[in-house]
Amino acid sequence: MKQYVGLDISMEETSICVLDQAGGVTFEGCAPTNPEAIAKLLRRHAGSAERIVFETGSLSNWLWHQLRALGFPVICLDARHANAALSMRINKSDQNDAKGLAEMARMGWYREAAVKGAESWKTRSMLAARTKLVNLRRDIDNQMRGLCKGWNSARQGRLDQPGSESQRRAR
Repeated sequence: MKQYVGLDISMEETSICVLDQAGGVTFEGCAPTNPEAIAKLLRRHAGSAERIVFETGSLSNWLWHQLRALGFPVICLDARHANAALSMRINKSDQNDAKGLAEMARMGWYREAAVKGAESWKTRSMLAARTKLVNLRRDIDNQMRGLCKGWNSARQGRLDQPGSESQRRAR
């Protein structure tokens, strides 16, 4: 019997809903958001899962790679498309979202999102961190320049350059 699984992922806990071919709920529950705990629950309650779906988000790349490595047929859905379908539901909760995602998987009403490779994800993370650090340094330099304007130090250039007001006083 084919089964379809919806995962609503949050930082601490993942809501899980398993549907059968006819759309009947065979399992609803929660598991800690880590691949081993989710895999254990899926093996017990959705051994013949045809599709396991969840939305794109901050943890989706990591979880997709981990569950795929454990042999599960995971699909990452476009969050905007899934949100449009889930927003029509009356009761908005993690468990209802998991059920809605499972229904989308069963009916085939979804748009799959491309999941980038681990190396690409790592490179992007490093570039984002570098950009953030460069922007922080610029902001601190500008803040210090603004604070030192009152002492007329900013006209002499950067504070750490030779010939600045503070270094001339120290001589």
